[in-house]
Amino acid sequence: MAVIHQTYVRPTKLELLTPWLPTRPWYHGSPEPELTKAGGFRLDDPEGEVGIEFMVVTDGKGAYLVPLTYRAAPLPGAEHALVGTMEHGVLGPRWAYDGCHDPVLTAGLAALIEGRVEAQAQSVSHTLDREVARAWTGAARVPALTAPTDTAEATEFAAPDGPTLRLHRVLTPGSTAPEDALGQVTGAWTQPDGTRVRALFAALRPS
Repeated sequence: MAVIHQTYVRPTKLELLTPWLPTRPWYHGSPEPELTKAGGFRLDDPEGEVGIEFMVVTDGKGAYLVPLTYRAAPLPGAEHALVGTMEHGVLGPRWAYDGCHDPVLTAGLAALIEGRVEAQAQSVSHTLDREVARAWTGAARVPALTAPTDTAEATEFAAPDGPTLRLHRVLTPGSTAPEDALGQVTGAWTQPDGTRVRALFAALRPS
């Protein structure tokens, strides 16, 4: 299960995201946002090499889902997805990527939808996140996904001749999966006023 090191990270994750987030087509806030970490969860890398985090950040108006991976060396061919580099007090240099472009994260998300893995607490070691819910009605595994495409609200992965996985980047409190969804993930975060809310994080729909 996920091990969280209680140490420093420089720059912080929010400091990395502050200039990066406004460059995303699905971000609709200020060009110089004041971000708050509002929720999220982690997944385990079966090989124990890559950190996987689904972070929810708020900018005072909206809430955004930012999947990130943390690596000890650059991911070949993923220069376009690099969010930034940072120094971890225990693990040393780390390369942070938009996790939608990292095969370790997308494989973990598919396994979560199917129920083969469980969501881990974001900030506590060896602890499951009971607020994350998932469902899967498919008869087989989630199919292999194509490269991600960003839209004004989400990141989408289309399987060849198959379903589309939609990862909601802009989170809407109270949102639920469409009736035809084959699989889904929902989670929770804290709004700026302190209210704890839930929303749809990801849904797999027929083509």
